Amino acid sequence: MTPSSDLIVILGPTASGKTRVAVEVAKQIDGAIISADSRQVYRGMDIGTGKDLDAYGAVPYFLIDIREAGDTYHVSQYRSDVQEALADIERHGKRPILCGGTGLYIQSVLQRLDFSHIPVDASERSRLEALPREDLIGMLQKLNRPPGFKADTSTKKRLVRAIEICKWCQYQALPANQHVAVPAVIFGINPPVEIRRKHITERLERRLDEGLVEEVKQLLQKGVPPERLMYYGLEYKYTTRYLLGELDYPRFFARLNTEIHRFAKRQMTYFRKMERDGLKIHWLANGSVAEMATEVVAKLKEKGRPMMPPHSN
Repeated sequence: MTPSSDLIVILGPTASGKTRVAVEVAKQIDGAIISADSRQVYRGMDIGTGKDLDAYGAVPYFLIDIREAGDTYHVSQYRSDVQEALADIERHGKRPILCGGTGLYIQSVLQRLDFSHIPVDASERSRLEALPREDLIGMLQKLNRPPGFKADTSTKKRLVRAIEICKWCQYQALPANQHVAVPAVIFGINPPVEIRRKHITERLERRLDEGLVEEVKQLLQKGVPPERLMYYGLEYKYTTRYLLGELDYPRFFARLNTEIHRFAKRQMTYFRKMERDGLKIHWLANGSVAEMATEVVAKLKEKGRPMMPPHSN
């Protein structure tokens, strides 16, 4: 992509309204949206991932429903798929908008990554840290080492981190070093905490009313292994545990609701890390969808970015 057509990025934590803002911006600048959600790539996982396809209207979208539930899909595949989507969008003369909340996927497109970018699972780390050093060494020896990774086992903390990296890389692959970063202008949505919490709980209640439990039940009946479903995120993890009888409904709802709030905080932590890594994020003033979209378009004009793609008619 040339500097005159920088990729537009709209990111934010779960339930922040980023998709609706991206759609409104796309309508104003003749854009197309590329999903930056690690789970929306899977077919049949609609309610739990919040695809909300009706919201797009006539706005084209990419990287949604491109894999079967149960498949593995990793960040290097995502980066490659984004490049193909960008080429397709350019051929059709539209402006690309990358929108989502999976920070690692977004950063993989915008920067080169190394092992230090692999996220930390706080609950898993706590479990590992409670194990004896000998158990951790045995666990690490059974794991495949990703290419180019040299495990440091000099301290228990580094040993735990080595296990985190090896386990994560069983499902993910890091981008190659020759990856060329995509120039972008990045916008972030960060509602006040009390509003974010309200939206998260209301959205969870709505998803349950829309059939989240039935969606997960159907995935299990189609043969997606429970442990695989649990890997696909909180909604699928806790709904699967509920269906397996590990949680009653009140505990299921309470635990899932709490964990989604914590997940939103972790998303914001990752976005702040992206800033420390050198990616400038313009944080939008909290407002309506129309107000935030207007701010995005105004900022693009201010930066001298063309509102319509170079090949538009």
